[in-house]
Parts: sequence; structure tokens; C-alpha cells
Amino acid sequence: MLLACRRPFCAALFALAFLTAAPASLLAQATAPPAILVSRQLLAEAHLSIGNVVTLASDPKGEHARTFTIAGVYEPTPDPMKFNVARIEARLHLDDLLALAADPADPSSADTVSVINVALSDPSAGNAFARALSARTPFIFSTSAHETESSTFLVIDRFHTAIAAVTVIGSTAFLLALMVIRAEERKETVGILRLIGISKKTIMIEVVVEGLLVAIAGAAFGVLVAAGAQHAVNRIFQARYDTALVFMRVSPKIAMRSIAVAIPVGVVAGAVASWTLLRRGTSALVRR
Repeated sequence: MLLACRRPFCAALFALAFLTAAPASLLAQATAPPAILVSRQLLAEAHLSIGNVVTLASDPKGEHARTFTIAGVYEPTPDPMKFNVARIEARLHLDDLLALAADPADPSSADTVSVINVALSDPSAGNAFARALSARTPFIFSTSAHETESSTFLVIDRFHTAIAAVTVIGSTAFLLALMVIRAEERKETVGILRLIGISKKTIMIEVVVEGLLVAIAGAAFGVLVAAGAQHAVNRIFQARYDTALVFMRVSPKIAMRSIAVAIPVGVVAGAVASWTLLRRGTSALVRR
């Protein structure tokens, strides 16, 4: 059924309806639990979904708990120091966090700050900023996260460098043994080349070029194997620890460093093996 009305009466009717509905919507927003964000791991672990109302408490006994509405989910920032720790986390607004963590028995607890995180536009200046802040505020201990992580990963880098050095030395000895065996197998060929008048210098250059090509091919193959292995390693460990942290990365700098080490080692090993062969007399090379 259609209702006909005059324009002033309809305008007054719609205004009255709006004024009646507005306080109800404002009241619903005021009484709705505050919004929070939860980590992806917490969402999956507790079988939650966006829009659910959850109860949080800072006390293990659940005292002074408050209700919140899950407004979204986020992926925690990968942290190498916490890769084996389940990131069961939630992000709250500052006023909600203060109200949740405040001690009712201590009125000043909501105004007490124990840790302040400061983000700098230039992270490399963190150490200088921490030292300057400590000098100006004697009762405040300041440290740089960049300095802590750098010292930790510096030890790991030195450990990896030591392992790499031992590996390169061992592989060089093994490669040299293989090249000497290969040179012994080509003894008669080298003797024939010497008999037809080819000089030792020419043969040495040929061996060095051959060793250079083999070293380049081997280094390229090793880089390709490492690049393929990084995807498998990252997928396995990311699934194992449920994190987005990258455990292995073959960067162009690392690849070029590996090639720069592999090529001279291969060339030197081939040259040394050939020198042990060429220093013999021609008659000794062709003797059966």
C-alpha cells in the first residue's frame, strides 16, 4: 500500500526517523568491544575467524579480563631470534593495552613505561643514537637492536667462514689428487705432443685454459644447484616452524664470491698437476 503525503510532512517524518535511529547506532558502536589484530598463527591455533569476540587477560588466572573483536589478521615480522617460537600474538590499541595491563591495586601502573621502542629513519645510526641517549639520561639503559643482531650474526658469520675455509682446503686437496691422476692418464698423449715439437709452454697454456673452462663450468653448476636448493630448504623449514623467515638466500654477491674462489682453485690445481707431468723427460713420458 502506498502512502501519499505532503513534502513538509514527509521531511519531518524522515528527520524524526533518523534522529530515532542515530542514537541506537551510536550506542551500539559505543558498547561494541574494541578491535584487535591477531597473528596468523593464533588465528589457526585457536580456530578463530575475523569478527569473533575473544576475551584477553594479562593475568594467567584470567582476572580483569576484557573482550575484543577480531578485526583482522597479520603476518608477524620474521625474526631470526624467534624462528622456533610460536608467534601467538595480538595487536591492541595503546589505550586498550594500558587498560588491560594496568594493575587496579596500583593507580600509577597505567602511567608507567618500562620499554620504549624508537624507529629511526636511518637504522645504521642506531648505535650512535643509543650512546647519545645513554650519555644524556644516566638512569635509562638504551641499546640498539641493530647492534645486538649484528653481534649475534657476526659470530655466526665467523663460524660459517671457518667451515668454508676448511671445506675449500679439503676440496682443493681432493681436486689436486684427481687432476694428478688425470694427468698421469694423459702421459703418453703429452709425450707424443712433445715429440712432434710442441713446447712445454704451449702445452701448459692448453692445460690452464682447459682447467679454466672446467672451473667455470663447475662453479656455474654449483651456483645453479645452490639456487635450486634454497627453495627446497626455505619451504621445508618454513613449513616446519610455521614462519615466513627466509632461511637460505643465494644472493648475486655470494654467487660471485663462490665463482671467484672456485676458478683460481681449479686453474691452480690443473697447472700444478700438469707441471708435475711436464717436468719429466720426453722419453719418460712415452715409455711403456
